[in-house]
Amino acid sequence: MEKKSFPIARVIGIGVLGIAGMGILLLWLAVTLSDPASPGAQETEVFDRWKVLFDDYIPPVRVLVAAIIVALIFVFIAATVERTVTNRYRRSVDGEGVPLAPKIVMAETRGVFHGPITINVLVPAHNEAERITGTIQALKSQHEPPERIVVVADNCTDETTELARAEGVEVLETVNNKFKKAGGLNQALSRMLPTLGENDIVMIVDADTALDQGFLKEARRRFESDRALMAVGGLFYGESGSGWLGQYQRNEYTRYSRDIYRRRGRVFVLTGTASAFRPRGLRTVAESRGTLIPGRKGDVYDTAALTEDNELTLALKSLGGLMVSPNECSVVTEVMPTWRELWHQRLRWQRGALENLGAYGITPQTTRYWFQQLGIGYGALALGAYFAVIIITFLARDQWIWYPFWMLLGLLFMIERVLTVWRSTWFARFVAALLIPELIYASYLNLVFLKGVVDILLAKQAHWGEHDDKPMQVADTAAETNDEGEERR
Repeated sequence: MEKKSFPIARVIGIGVLGIAGMGILLLWLAVTLSDPASPGAQETEVFDRWKVLFDDYIPPVRVLVAAIIVALIFVFIAATVERTVTNRYRRSVDGEGVPLAPKIVMAETRGVFHGPITINVLVPAHNEAERITGTIQALKSQHEPPERIVVVADNCTDETTELARAEGVEVLETVNNKFKKAGGLNQALSRMLPTLGENDIVMIVDADTALDQGFLKEARRRFESDRALMAVGGLFYGESGSGWLGQYQRNEYTRYSRDIYRRRGRVFVLTGTASAFRPRGLRTVAESRGTLIPGRKGDVYDTAALTEDNELTLALKSLGGLMVSPNECSVVTEVMPTWRELWHQRLRWQRGALENLGAYGITPQTTRYWFQQLGIGYGALALGAYFAVIIITFLARDQWIWYPFWMLLGLLFMIERVLTVWRSTWFARFVAALLIPELIYASYLNLVFLKGVVDILLAKQAHWGEHDDKPMQVADTAAETNDEGEERR
């Protein structure tokens, strides 16, 4: 399937930046037209020793109330749409349009015993000789180990296949695969899915991912207790190391997992690092490609998608599939050790998310994601404007001026940053309390987002690279609306 037509790509970029920019313009107009001028700087002494300048300006109450109302309206719309879609597809009996709707699946499987739950793990691996042995041993040491482990060796030129066979697991070597992880998994699934029963679960686990010891046990329990459940995804956390940059990413992942927990496991994205699927769900996706959902008929993963985990999530949701990410199913994955690698990874995530939405269009299932992307765009422009104002103010004054009202808001924001990583380490809390480093990190991610939008506007060709298969975090914690959502995730 072709990546995306030139006009559609431009429409996506123009739409996201245009609406976000319009929001910034409306906010600026609201402030300038209704807000009186600041009374100006005043001088005071601190501890009868230091003279400082401060400005006790406070925005009018009507401006603050208007800003809060606008925010609540967006949250309400997103939450209402998501809840409505969830309820609608839970009760749907439209076998042609949403064949994975829970009511349909429950009716078709009622009164039939499909055997015990079994776990069949696929480990996509490209030159993973340093990690593959540890990955296999970790899977075998689960509280309830999988019944089958298959290493999907894709164009390996190192000892990955030999080391995997030495561990006593199956090895499937891809043939003429040009589509990286997605293509390799499609080859493996085309052989495996026809042989699996209703309860023979397929799990995809990356070779650089460490599962919580109880992951598979909880996944089994979830599939056993709900015949309509199509997928169980993992909550991902960052591995240790990589200094301050690594900590920024760990804090980001911790907040994301916290948001999923507060949503009672309702899924944003089925992480590509570790997710389990019922065969019915994967087979229905493959059969529906080219008709109900984008892609080439027969493929489980859309090889044209930059972010195959995000695209598969949209595919399952579009078909009515129920999915969940329990708190007990956690995984630890690698973090990017350099700013350059982080740029490459996040550029792929952000552009992939936008392109996937462009492919699916505006539907009940994608509405929440469109709101999310618009929120990220608005946040990127707003934070950039905030830093621009600070710099201009600093250059225009001979002496620094303190603004108590904005300092109070900054304090409240700092408290929120600390509380949202509280269950992590003391260093995580310390980094969050400093505030400025994480704001700089957020600004960097905003630049990545804007670069992705510009690339789409210019219809620049996307390129694969390293770190293509890490968890796709569409839900940027700075722009999320923590609303009641979809089926489980």
